[in-house]
Amino acid sequence: MYNDAFTPCVWTDKTFIAMTKQQLIDNIRAKKSFLCVGLDTDLKKMPKHLLDAEDPIFEFNKAIIDATAPYTVAYKPNLAFYECFGLQGWIAFEKTVNYIKQNYPDQFIIADAKRGDIGNTSAMYARCFFEEMDIDSLTVAPYMGEDSVTPFLQYEGKWVILLALTSNKGSHDFQLMQDTEGERLFEKVLRTSQQWANDEQMMYVVGATQGKLFEDIRKIVPNHFLLVPGVGAQGGSLEEVCKYGMTKDCGLLVNSSRGIIYADTTERFAEVAGEKARELQQEMAAILEKSNF
Repeated sequence: MYNDAFTPCVWTDKTFIAMTKQQLIDNIRAKKSFLCVGLDTDLKKMPKHLLDAEDPIFEFNKAIIDATAPYTVAYKPNLAFYECFGLQGWIAFEKTVNYIKQNYPDQFIIADAKRGDIGNTSAMYARCFFEEMDIDSLTVAPYMGEDSVTPFLQYEGKWVILLALTSNKGSHDFQLMQDTEGERLFEKVLRTSQQWANDEQMMYVVGATQGKLFEDIRKIVPNHFLLVPGVGAQGGSLEEVCKYGMTKDCGLLVNSSRGIIYADTTERFAEVAGEKARELQQEMAAILEKSNF
């Protein structure tokens, strides 16, 4: 099972299933939705009756997925919420990924891990997520430059989602810094990274709280998909994101986590999560119709 040589897209007898950009666009059109549900599963926030289950994290995720799948096109488990439980957390993560792939194969799966290190370390991260777990995409931090990102790009059909302009308060500490020619750091990330991959293999993370800055981003990456966290609990506006960030192919995956998965903490939690997802989907459907998508 373990090979010393790094062989992209080949892992013994495994066959990788890839989701193309066009397939993602087609699914958005079919479901009239560009919703991504974040699976930031916290034992302290989930309904108490699930804590007695053999694997409460997976049982919670399974119920959320079943309730929201008709209204979403992607799921984004955040690795920190699984890694903090060691081996059992990784098992719950793997079971969640497998459950989505087996029961809802049209869903785009994003491992929100924000990896990025020197080349041989990134290669091992890529092997973990793209070979061993066969996940569609991975969030990657670009701070260490090209050789920390390109190992993830060696897998045909797999996606890198590069951090560009995030939704947290601290994003202003570095990402908006300007060089002597007035170029901001996030703009340099966007421009430089386009030399590494095209819009068939790379997306960018842009926080929903960034508002009109989406206009500046679209001047640099007019055709790339953007993963947009921060709608809902973080205060981002779906309408504003779409006004400045939507393309003719939609070009957006808008993530909501807490506003959906923790909308209710009773035994009705999954039902309420489904209702919240449907509300967002209906908003998205109206926006897509208005834009003649």
